[in-house]
Amino acid sequence: MLDDLDRRLLRYWQAEPTLSPADLGERCGITASKAARRIARLEEADVLRGVGAVINWAALGYAVEVSLRVTLDKTQGNAFDRFLAEARQVPEVIEVQTFLGRVDARLSIIARDMAHYQHIYRSRILTLPHIADIEALMHVARIKSEAALPL
Repeated sequence: MLDDLDRRLLRYWQAEPTLSPADLGERCGITASKAARRIARLEEADVLRGVGAVINWAALGYAVEVSLRVTLDKTQGNAFDRFLAEARQVPEVIEVQTFLGRVDARLSIIARDMAHYQHIYRSRILTLPHIADIEALMHVARIKSEAALPL
């Protein structure tokens, strides 16, 4: 699906998402209009979903990050959907993942401090529907965080 030129464009754009089509084209050895057309094609193919900011939550005062591994009581047919819909409504939940296996979902939560986390946990997380079991994993350090693909 992707040719070498597409991969080159994506590699440069991953490294510097603020590059203009002209700059991308120059680095890839093509015209700005060709680079813009390629980018538009990659967006239409849902390869590129947008360009966004990476925010350092800790710099904004969110010093606590917790991963919650959740097992759901799936005796009701809509348990998964109801849990996911309500988990998305918690502002401090910054990521929701689902799994096949013993753990059904993982929630990433940020909080200003432990008192704030306890408040979120007791008032927002424990009230989510269909939770059978929940395990909290306190984030200690981020050793590697790479969103770029090895293109």
